[in-house]
Amino acid sequence: MSKEIIVSTGQGETRAAVVENGRLIEVHIERSSHERHVGNIYKGRVENVLPGMQAAFVNIGLERNAFLYVDDALKAREGHFDDVDIDTLKVLSIRDILKENQDIIVQVTKEPIGTKGARVVTQVTLPGRNVVLMPTVDYVGVSRRITNDEERARLKKAAGKAKPRGFGVIVRTVAEGKDESEISSEIKFLVKLWRRIKQKARRVSAPSLLHKDYNLIYRIMRDLLSDDVDAFIIDNEHEYEKAQDIIKIMSPRLRNRLRLYSDETPIFEYYGVEDEIEKALRRKVWLSCGGYIVFDETEALTSIDVNTGRYTGSINLQDTVLRTNLEAASAIAHHLRLRNIGGIIVIDFIDMDSEDAREQVVKKLEEELKKDKTKATVLGFTHLGLLEMTRKKTRPGLQEALTRHCPYCDGRGLILSEETLAFRAERQLKHIAGKTDQEAMLVTLHPNVASLLIGQGGQNLSRLEQETGKTIYVKGNPNIHIEDIGEIITGTQEAIGKMAVPVSVGDIIEVEIKEQHASNPINGITRIDGYILDIDGAGCLIGKRILVEIKKVFRTYAKARPVQAEMVIAGDGHV
Repeated sequence: MSKEIIVSTGQGETRAAVVENGRLIEVHIERSSHERHVGNIYKGRVENVLPGMQAAFVNIGLERNAFLYVDDALKAREGHFDDVDIDTLKVLSIRDILKENQDIIVQVTKEPIGTKGARVVTQVTLPGRNVVLMPTVDYVGVSRRITNDEERARLKKAAGKAKPRGFGVIVRTVAEGKDESEISSEIKFLVKLWRRIKQKARRVSAPSLLHKDYNLIYRIMRDLLSDDVDAFIIDNEHEYEKAQDIIKIMSPRLRNRLRLYSDETPIFEYYGVEDEIEKALRRKVWLSCGGYIVFDETEALTSIDVNTGRYTGSINLQDTVLRTNLEAASAIAHHLRLRNIGGIIVIDFIDMDSEDAREQVVKKLEEELKKDKTKATVLGFTHLGLLEMTRKKTRPGLQEALTRHCPYCDGRGLILSEETLAFRAERQLKHIAGKTDQEAMLVTLHPNVASLLIGQGGQNLSRLEQETGKTIYVKGNPNIHIEDIGEIITGTQEAIGKMAVPVSVGDIIEVEIKEQHASNPINGITRIDGYILDIDGAGCLIGKRILVEIKKVFRTYAKARPVQAEMVIAGDGHV
């Protein structure tokens, strides 16, 4: 299996992609305009203690107070309750642990997302290359990915011997086969770092930043660069030189994996990463069998729907369903990692008749999720046939990092249809007409809505005028939100007519042709403050500015013809 880490650097943005066998599996993005907080350690002040929520809000100096749950406070305080049995400890209230205005050291484990503040814990961890130091608990653990019992025992003994009393250490997967001296020296470095953090905490007042986690390239090298990585490729010479300095200290034997990319083609384009990121933002993902899956991310949870699509199978219906679901399970695990989707996840697999088939799908999903370092738990199928699972969320997902709410639909994914909006405008016109003595009205709408309100040949507008007893002018403005209705103005017919019709017969004006006429492409269309000009023979002049003469004026549009001396328009529209 080939594995590469590709790093693209730019002004204000660094992106890292993990590619396995030519397939994008992870994307990490760091921007100077969006400061990262996960891993940072703060001296905070408890602002509010909420027994009803068994939580506290801690001021750490960010825009919103951080959230500290009782269990995340207990973990670091267990050593301070030596005379209390564990069952009593578990039922302690948040008020037994924290007081308002109390200063505490906390570490961010989850970024602020949406309206929610950061999540913090009092059990601080300091990750190194081979070990993770836990200064607030006395414990030694070894990564479960190290399966050799003798190696696990050796590493646990080495870590226990090197760590000071009262400190905890977890040996990381990458430490497998490392010398005892290498592990010991890293533990000593992390212990010194923690003592410097504690010293700073005594000097400064809350809220204050005590320790900031390292930048993206350093974290990627620390957490992801291992023996199974064939190449670590960077497209910036300065960052490449810094990476060389880091790897000399962190893992010298991997120095030959570092490479500098200097081709003119952007590195993400060269390796096909840019296209894969674009695909990862799509709602629908096609499977190789012809089925597809649909991702819908909401604030509360992510729902995933599986469909057979074009796949019809070759044996029977249940075989088709099972094959589609198995491929979907593999693709879903991949996309959860790639899109960095976290929280509650509900998957609607295609209905399966047998329990054995459901077990196969669950087993396949669990196997694929083992490739993901982020913890995920499959809870199984509900009575409604939906599969429930969770995946730990510590940072915004790919969709949240790269997109924003649509200004038209405000994140709904839907807008009202033009027909619905035309009926809504008609109702509002009728409502206002019934409350005014003025003889004329003017309404401004998006052109798509305005055309439906007017109707073919002005039929709808004529009917509406008969029903209201008013003269109604409709203007189309492409700059107005399609769901908005501009101010409805009432007044005398003369005053409203002057506002609604900006031209008169005989006027010669300069205009830019915007588009072809929808039903007569020989003619060109332009607009003056939303008022339409239909220009004879100008359909071939889109984007050009010409002089036109107004020949006929109607309430919703005017007819015009080009008048430039050097221009002769033939009957077929050609110049």
